[in-house]
Amino acid sequence: MESNLPSSQEILKELNKERYKRNFRKALKSTAYSLITVSAIAVLVAVLLLPVLRIYGTSMTPSLTEGDYVVSVKGSSFKTGDIIAFYYNNKILVKRIIAQSGDWVDIDPEGNVYVNNELLEESYISDKSFGDCNISLPYQVPESRVFVLGDHRSVSVDSRNTAVGCVAEEQIVGKIIFRVWQLSDLGAVR
Repeated sequence: MESNLPSSQEILKELNKERYKRNFRKALKSTAYSLITVSAIAVLVAVLLLPVLRIYGTSMTPSLTEGDYVVSVKGSSFKTGDIIAFYYNNKILVKRIIAQSGDWVDIDPEGNVYVNNELLEESYISDKSFGDCNISLPYQVPESRVFVLGDHRSVSVDSRNTAVGCVAEEQIVGKIIFRVWQLSDLGAVR
């Protein structure tokens, strides 16, 4: 009479298969938890500290072009010349700080910008324009606000228009510091 019992080698082989399956499941579970944790940390950093933004429109050309992806840094100290992102009507706009609170801004018909009666040296713009301006000039920037202009002045709607006005500190998302896409323009934003 033949016995249907497995041999010790067959039992050992099955035992090794089960151990391999259990170890594989543990490794898979551990990898999945690690990926979820790293992803959550990356999302928190991207949302809370270094928001990544996509540029829409042409108001900041030539400094930034439509389709660029940029990284901004949250903070509270911004200086004249910084490019910032800020909330406006459930959108995020990107403009350059021209003047701080208390400064006087004046723009002549040719588009030359004066801050506190001194002509701004603006190497970052390619065309000067008076643009869409409906404020009374010279204009004093209110307390806790900054005066912003787009680099493409003829198409930009910015602090020259009361629709946008000066930007309050609590509206600011952050300073644009780095372009991560278009790869041909990868690098610091000035």
